[in-house]
Amino acid sequence: MKAALLLVLTVWLNVQYGGCAFSSSCSLPPSKWCSSLDSAIQCGVLKQCLLSNFTRSHQTADQVEEIMSVTLVPYGNAQEKNVGGKYVFECQHGEQECLGNMIETCLLNMTDASAAYETIYCMESADDVISAAKSCVDLFSPELKWESIDSCVNGDKGNQLMHQNALKTQALNPPHKYVPWITINGAHTDDLQDKASTSLFSLVCSMYKGPKPAACGGSQRGFRSYSNNE
Repeated sequence: MKAALLLVLTVWLNVQYGGCAFSSSCSLPPSKWCSSLDSAIQCGVLKQCLLSNFTRSHQTADQVEEIMSVTLVPYGNAQEKNVGGKYVFECQHGEQECLGNMIETCLLNMTDASAAYETIYCMESADDVISAAKSCVDLFSPELKWESIDSCVNGDKGNQLMHQNALKTQALNPPHKYVPWITINGAHTDDLQDKASTSLFSLVCSMYKGPKPAACGGSQRGFRSYSNNE
């Protein structure tokens, strides 16, 4: 059985930015091309930089993907009301946050997990998640038409998907107190949250009860057990 991670996250939007647009002018040396999102855009290497950063930040998932599944639940501290048979959502940081949650929810439903995570990573790397969304979809989920995502976001499908996120969030025990909120196999403690945030690889290898994959099998990777809450 896989060790499942449920990550409940809020999309925090409060800075305006133009999104993932490209420019042909680049005055920086190659070593600086990926130093920031702005420089990657300026030098026309946005996708390459994002892929490189994504790969580095998701090495744990790659190493133990056969024993771990990751579920993202874009909802955060939102509240929902049923108004005339349709759900209305109110987000902690306003309508733009709700829109970002809805776009990411539709992406997770409409494409495979890998493409969805790369697209969401691209969006979250921008100063303005909403403005970046379409360009990020074009880069990492080119099989999707933006019109189909927009239809999901503004239609009954997206409304029902977000309602499911609300139900998952409301079912958390203990209830979430902050975001992101991480559960492993349905359980949450402050200790698990801290270790999942700082040393996920060791935590997954320690908690998995089946045969360990090769990546978990050696002290050369700095593996240590967390089974006794060390």
